[in-house]
Amino acid sequence: MPIPRITGIASALVLTIGLAAGCGSGDAEPGAGAGDTRVFAADNGQITIPVAPKRVVATGYAVPALLEADAPLVGISSWQRGLPMMTAEDRAKYDELNKVAGESAAETNYEAIAQAEPDLIVIGVPKPVLADIDLKRLEAVAPVVAIGPSLPSAWRDLSRKQADAAGALATFDANRDAYQAKTKELATKYASVLPGLKLAHLGAYGEVANGNFQREFNGSWGTNIAQDLGANYYGQVKVKGGGSKDVSEYPSIEELPAAFAEADAITYSVAADGSVPKPVQYVLDSPLWKELPAVKAGKVFALRYTEAATYRSAMTTADAIDRAFAPLLAP
Repeated sequence: MPIPRITGIASALVLTIGLAAGCGSGDAEPGAGAGDTRVFAADNGQITIPVAPKRVVATGYAVPALLEADAPLVGISSWQRGLPMMTAEDRAKYDELNKVAGESAAETNYEAIAQAEPDLIVIGVPKPVLADIDLKRLEAVAPVVAIGPSLPSAWRDLSRKQADAAGALATFDANRDAYQAKTKELATKYASVLPGLKLAHLGAYGEVANGNFQREFNGSWGTNIAQDLGANYYGQVKVKGGGSKDVSEYPSIEELPAAFAEADAITYSVAADGSVPKPVQYVLDSPLWKELPAVKAGKVFALRYTEAATYRSAMTTADAIDRAFAPLLAP
C-alpha cells in the first residue's frame, strides 16, 4: 500500500481504502454496448462488471491511477499523500470530484457513494481489512472490484488492473510507455556508475521512540524506481513478514554500522518539499551515521517522492532521482 509502509502508523494506513481494481479477464472491447459485461477476478471473487463503465467511484490508490488514466470518475476518496506528486491537470480534477470517502475505511460515506450512482466501484485494501468495509452495502449500489496491495513495487501491475477494470487502459498504457522511455534514457545516462555501486536505503518509517530505523531493500518504496535507473540495493530482510515486510526491516540504531557498512552509497527518503522526516533525522544525527564509509566518502543522496504508485507520479520521482544522482557523473 503506498501500500502503506509498516510500523507505527501502519495499522492506520493499512485501513486506507486503496490500491483498487481487479485482475481483469481482458481489455474492454472497442464499441462495447452499454449493457455488455465481463467477469473480473478480484480479491472479493469473480465479479461481473460493465465492459465499458460510465460512472466509476474510486478510492485509495485507485484515485491517482484512475485520474491519470482519464477514467469516467464520479466520486473519489481523499488522497492527501499523493497530492504533491499530481500534475496540475490531475490535481484540478481531484479537487473538482466529489469526495465520497476519507483516508481510511472508517471514513467511507456509503450514502455519498450511492448518491454518485456509479456503475462500478473500485476499492482495494489488504484482504484482512476487507472485513472492515461493508461490501454488501456497496454491492447493493454497483459491482465492486477489490484487490489488496502486495509488494510495494507491485504498483505497476496493480495500477494497470485498476485501469483495466475502469475501461481506461489506453491512456494508462501511454503513461506507462512514457515512464519506461524516460527511465530507459536515465538508465543509459547512469550506466557507467550506478550498476557498479552497492547501495543501501534509509526509509522514512523508523520508530524513534523504539530506537530503530527503516532499511529498505530492492522492491521497496524508496528503492524500486531508482532500480529502474540501474540502482541495486544489496542484501535482504532477515525474516520476511509478507508484503512490505518482505523488502524492508527495522533494526535498532546500534545495528546501523553493520547494516550499512558495505554500502558504496546511501540514499534516504525525504518529504516532497525536501524536508527530512523525524525518523530519518534521528539517524542522520547519530554519531554512528557519521562513521559510515559511504557518509565519509560523501556518497549520500536524498530522494524525494519515494511513495509514487502510478506511472505519471513515478515520472516525477525519476526526475528527482536524476537530480539527486547527478554528482555521480561529476568529473
